Amino acid sequence: MEILTLKQVTFLRITADQADQRIDNFLRTFLKGVPKSHIYRILRTGEVRVNKGRVQPTYRLQAEDELRLPPLECNSAPHPPHPATVQQLGDTILYEDSQILIIDKPAGLAVHGGSGIAFGIIEGLRVLYPQLKRLELVHRLDRETSGCLMIAKKASILKELHELLRTGRIKKEYLALVRGHWKGHLTIVESRLQKNNTAAPGQRMVRTSPTGKPSITHFEVFKRYPTSTLIKAYPITGRTHQIRVHTAQAACPIAGDKVYGDPNFNENCRHYGLNRLFLHAHRLTIEFPEHPLTVQAPLPDQLQKVLTALT
Repeated sequence: MEILTLKQVTFLRITADQADQRIDNFLRTFLKGVPKSHIYRILRTGEVRVNKGRVQPTYRLQAEDELRLPPLECNSAPHPPHPATVQQLGDTILYEDSQILIIDKPAGLAVHGGSGIAFGIIEGLRVLYPQLKRLELVHRLDRETSGCLMIAKKASILKELHELLRTGRIKKEYLALVRGHWKGHLTIVESRLQKNNTAAPGQRMVRTSPTGKPSITHFEVFKRYPTSTLIKAYPITGRTHQIRVHTAQAACPIAGDKVYGDPNFNENCRHYGLNRLFLHAHRLTIEFPEHPLTVQAPLPDQLQKVLTALT
């Protein structure tokens, strides 16, 4: 990966192709090799300016915006993805056309590098597709979550997919094994979620808070087991750790969840061969106006074996 070093104050003019993306996401792509924490610091302190004024990380860039960047330098180059990892990613492709990729993300692999992670899926895919200039994540999955993950090949389709996400025209379906008997009448969990800045370094935590962002998840019982329930989860919003927090909030935490879960339940599940979070992005439906698309990622063998053992 190329490291971008700016020896002096730099001014950029945003093109139509770069417009309508959040400035923090743009900078994380443009400033390759610069730590995410530093990018947010220069935004917070006003060292980054748009049209000579300060902006929030959520500001959406407009065509012809003038972007001022301070001098920056990253001294240590990130490690390139291992060839075996790149090959593994090539075997996970569920759907591909000229505009998008949908892969079956393996559990344990982060979607992007940073915060002590040398590289992630997007860095690996950029090695796999060196001819593509704008290969970007459309959304994210937790490191320990497997399943359907969308990647855009062009800025125009990234913008379109973000609009479809914003208007609820991309449907996500997850499978999760949770502790205990999920109440059949509990079909919606709604709360305000806020990231906890006091969590340990490298660990993200989310809690309910009156000042948090609204979050909604629909749930459906798929199959019951003696001490657990396999549920389907349909997130309406896309907050960090949303499904994991909502299931814990319902007193039915997800199997294998080391942050929000039940240690005793997790230990019992390990006897059935579970050594990861039992959360899988099972199905993705994209309501393109001309050609709706549905892609499904089969339940990984390890998770299927756990369900077989529970029967």
